[in-house]
Amino acid sequence: MNNSTLQAALAEYFAPWVQALGLVVDGSAEGAVTLRLPQSDQLSRVGGMLCGQAMMAAADTAMVLALIRQFGGFRPCTTVQMNTSFLKPLSGQDALVEARVIRAGKSLAFGEIDIRGATDGKSVCRATTTYALL
Repeated sequence: MNNSTLQAALAEYFAPWVQALGLVVDGSAEGAVTLRLPQSDQLSRVGGMLCGQAMMAAADTAMVLALIRQFGGFRPCTTVQMNTSFLKPLSGQDALVEARVIRAGKSLAFGEIDIRGATDGKSVCRATTTYALL
């Protein structure tokens, strides 16, 4: 599965407002995906900082794509739990959202996401997730 297939999955499986984030598949490996979240005034709050809601949506989306990469195709799933820690503000640069499947069983999948600045490489947000596989 290549990056263009994963990019097409964004349009096929995600709501229009998620597509409006402008996410771009930057890389992938088995059970892992990196998305680029472009810096945007629409996603920023006071002071030009990327808002947490955009980071959480990008993290959740990246993990679903990582599951698609893990399974070799889309498998219906739903987020059961997402634990997010915001480490520092991100402003003036794109975000790289790296999602990695830790374990995928028959009914549950677990993952980790790191969001960092695309320019400075500093981690700004970490999340862990649990998904029910339907």
